[in-house]
Amino acid sequence: MTGTPSTTTDTPFTGAFWAARAAEQEEVFRELRRRPPSWHPLVPEAGVLSAKEGDGFWAVVRHADILEVSRDPAAFCSGRGMLLDDFPPEILQATQSFIAMDDPRHAQLRRLVVAAFTPRRLAAIREQIAGQARQIVDGLLAAGDCDFVAQVSRRLPVWTIAEMMGVPASLHDELAAAADVPLSVHEESVHRGRDPMRVVAEAVEFVTGVGTDLARARRRRPADDLMTSLVQTEIDGARLTDPEIGAFFNLLVTAGFDTTRNTISHTALALTAHPRQRELLRADFPGLAKTAVEEFVRWSTPVLTFRRTATRDVELGGARIAEGDKVVLFYLSGNRDERVFTDPLAFDVRRSPNPHVGFGGGGPHHCLGAVVARTQLTELFGELLRRVPDFEVGDASYLHSNFVHGITRLPCALPRGHRNRTGAER
Repeated sequence: MTGTPSTTTDTPFTGAFWAARAAEQEEVFRELRRRPPSWHPLVPEAGVLSAKEGDGFWAVVRHADILEVSRDPAAFCSGRGMLLDDFPPEILQATQSFIAMDDPRHAQLRRLVVAAFTPRRLAAIREQIAGQARQIVDGLLAAGDCDFVAQVSRRLPVWTIAEMMGVPASLHDELAAAADVPLSVHEESVHRGRDPMRVVAEAVEFVTGVGTDLARARRRRPADDLMTSLVQTEIDGARLTDPEIGAFFNLLVTAGFDTTRNTISHTALALTAHPRQRELLRADFPGLAKTAVEEFVRWSTPVLTFRRTATRDVELGGARIAEGDKVVLFYLSGNRDERVFTDPLAFDVRRSPNPHVGFGGGGPHHCLGAVVARTQLTELFGELLRRVPDFEVGDASYLHSNFVHGITRLPCALPRGHRNRTGAER
């Protein structure tokens, strides 16, 4: 540890903290927000595979401090890793693409990727998502009582990303399973007693392989999909290489699958627990959709943390941080900051303004997939609230993670009048 530690020798960020629910974690965050960023040791029990003696991080929990770090990449870099764990460089390169890069290379790659999302491509993606949302609700009505995660939350992001990239349907399930591994490898049911880093490497290799194979196929035979746009996009004579596309594909699959899936699940829980808010949406979803979707993301905060590394000695919110120190942004805390949000523990679909950090705190690494995620949430919950407005979900099973705010299972019950109805009966 190279920074100045807080006077507290223990840390709240243990395995018990990450296993707790958001309301319990908020008690810790509320206290931490009252003082400057504080230093905490990394402990293996908190799911940090690479934790070693003396290693630790600065916890950045206030909204203003999260914005400051996010918007100052010169002082807080991304190229040394984005997670609490220190993964081997080859895994970082294969999984995190340009989010784990710094300028100028970050800017170059991001420009190439952004250029592939043409207005025509985005319009096609929106139309695709609308059709998928309709079919997913058809499937829910046909299934009746079910696991909401498996039947709804997990299906939409997998289907959206795989179809827009041109992944064959035969690979969808295997791709989704592999994409889950890096974010849930701390679970014994995932690593099954094997070296977790090796398990992650194998999953990464598979997902990256799907992406690079698809890129090579599209170079030979173009199609009407985003992968073709990626391999054909050129700026100032530069194009994305197959390894760069493979890394971006890995990032898109991993981030796109889990973040949207968990936002959908947390929102279903919120609508069940807050019937007044559900009624407001039922009465005027088109009029409230924009503010509601932002509240869905703030409330869910699907990504709990992201890390930066200090490139020089720097002062942040009253704390003196040394060059080389890990700085961890706690988005869930930022999205409950009482200095920014009125009644932050209330779920309010009319909340405005809503400067949440659910898509990051701005700056060069702001979430590239935000437009797609907003479209997915709008289309899916528009269909649900119109066609099966009284669905309810029960007690959730949660993923114990220091990175993803994950729900693994969510029992769903449909009112009798809605069971076994298909889209033809709308």
